[in-house]
Amino acid sequence: WRHIVAILTIIYCVIPLLYVLSVSLNPGATLTGSTKLFSSFSFENFLALGSGKYAGYWSWVLNSLIVSTATAVGTVLMGAAAYAFSRFRFKGRRATLTGLLLVQMFPQMLAFVALYLLLLGIQDIFPVLGLNSKLGLICVYLGGALGSNTFLLYGFFNSIPRSLDEAAMIDGATHAQTFWTIIMPLVRPVLAVVGLLSFISSLGDFVIAKVVLQDQSQFTLAVGMYMWASDERTAPWSIFAAGSVIAAIPVILLFQYL
Repeated sequence: WRHIVAILTIIYCVIPLLYVLSVSLNPGATLTGSTKLFSSFSFENFLALGSGKYAGYWSWVLNSLIVSTATAVGTVLMGAAAYAFSRFRFKGRRATLTGLLLVQMFPQMLAFVALYLLLLGIQDIFPVLGLNSKLGLICVYLGGALGSNTFLLYGFFNSIPRSLDEAAMIDGATHAQTFWTIIMPLVRPVLAVVGLLSFISSLGDFVIAKVVLQDQSQFTLAVGMYMWASDERTAPWSIFAAGSVIAAIPVILLFQYL
């Protein structure tokens, strides 16, 4: 069974990655015509990115990094508010937790029309938060990730002994000092997980970004590269593969660092 699992892992995980890398190194390659891995080796596709009709690629990369980084940091900071649900007892605590859980039960697809109309209305008052705005897209991502991440962090905070809080209070520490100097260092593993998952999901998201962003200069990487592959008959698959390989680098570096 171990050998079977290993073979299936190679077939379904490793070979597709090698195939994309092979296509990216083969000038003018097609997905169906590249039957041999690494039959050609050239950086021509990578050099073509950012020039000619692919000139917007690096601006899309920058937009994606801005949105994903801000979303990851904001998600970690907002999710850390689960400390209040874990440590304090206040009116509406259970109802709020239940509400966050119920909201996550509805498919995200149901909110697209409402999000579009909401941002369209906000655009008339605060253009920086409306449609075609990276800040508006970040706010949408932060709102969507609040519920699940709050529950994830809530369970992790519950695993930390309350005696640490009590010992800090005896020593004269305030709630803020206890949170930032004692609790936060202990929950760094789950903060890394939340930040990484948030970064990956926002970097690879297409549907929400397509709804919010309308100007090509504001596109994220997923939306911009979709235009290249929208017509499968004329899609530059070798350029698309090269762009995909570069897009994977930030995720790999962040994963290794965390």
